[in-house]
Amino acid sequence: MARCTAPVRGHSSASAADNCPACRGRYGRYSSGGGYRSYSPSSYSSSLTSGGGQSSGGGSVRSSKPRWSGAGSSILYTPEEVRSLTPVRNSVENLANQPDLRDVFLCHAWDDRKGAAKELHDLLESRGVSVWFSEKDVGLGVPLLRAIDKGLANSRVGIVLVTPALLRRLPAEGIADKELSALLAGDRLVPIVHETTYEALREVSPLLGSRSGLNTAEEPMADVAAKLAELVAL
Repeated sequence: MARCTAPVRGHSSASAADNCPACRGRYGRYSSGGGYRSYSPSSYSSSLTSGGGQSSGGGSVRSSKPRWSGAGSSILYTPEEVRSLTPVRNSVENLANQPDLRDVFLCHAWDDRKGAAKELHDLLESRGVSVWFSEKDVGLGVPLLRAIDKGLANSRVGIVLVTPALLRRLPAEGIADKELSALLAGDRLVPIVHETTYEALREVSPLLGSRSGLNTAEEPMADVAAKLAELVAL
């Protein structure tokens, strides 16, 4: 085995390190002009980001742009987000010849109707997304189940806002469960986890928990809405 020629203090120059039979190539590499170039922390970080790898903290780096992103879009996704959203985008494109459909059906717990669900609804509409939302689309005297069936049938994509309130209600197999069953039947569902975790969701609904989506613990609700707006844009 080759031994380092400067085992105590290390090498005083790049050329010395390159001439060492043990350390040659370990600390850097030659540039195209024949000179020595070291690896700095910033260049290492950049190589990870451009390659869509893992960050130093173990989380996936947001470095990808899906094919449906506009040319001027600055929104970045993790590779996992691109994989999970691509089937939904395919469904959106398959329904492009039905212009009368709403962009999004928003499934949420009743307890969230004036809180997180309303916030997400308003953010989406501010970006030009047409949203079926029970708070505005179910008129007085209209049977709720019939209105939900109509909303599901006339929307391209379903998003389910997964909150602690929804997790409490899912085991009761109420209206939210009916909505989810219809949305899970095809590649039209995007879970949005808010103030809870996918682990908690899987304990309550393994089928829904098997779907990947977006998470407000990783990015603000406004950024989630921006991604959803891109996803349904035609």
